[in-house]
Amino acid sequence: MNVNAFYTLSAIAVMAIVTFSIRVAPFILFGKDKPTPKYVVYLGNYLPPAVISMLIIYCLRNVALSAFPFGIPELIGVVTVAALHIWKRNNLTSIIGGTAVYMIAVQLVFV
Repeated sequence: MNVNAFYTLSAIAVMAIVTFSIRVAPFILFGKDKPTPKYVVYLGNYLPPAVISMLIIYCLRNVALSAFPFGIPELIGVVTVAALHIWKRNNLTSIIGGTAVYMIAVQLVFV
């Protein structure tokens, strides 16, 4: 695909405007003195656990429980993430730690 400089700069400008608009919209819609709408509070409370649940289902959808290693590395990874999150209460630590333990289990232990 042959792309000229004008097309590239236009695409970057549109992406920058859309990104800026999305970031500034909450400040315009929900000003300092306005209370946050109930549906926004509801979404803020219930959407993150729903997204995490869907990610867990997506990640574990192809685990073969009837063939070696019987889902043991995945179970170890999930337990590691849960334990780290209960202990440290830090999402990044939980994700990195669980991923590292899972990759070690898959690459070195359950070969």
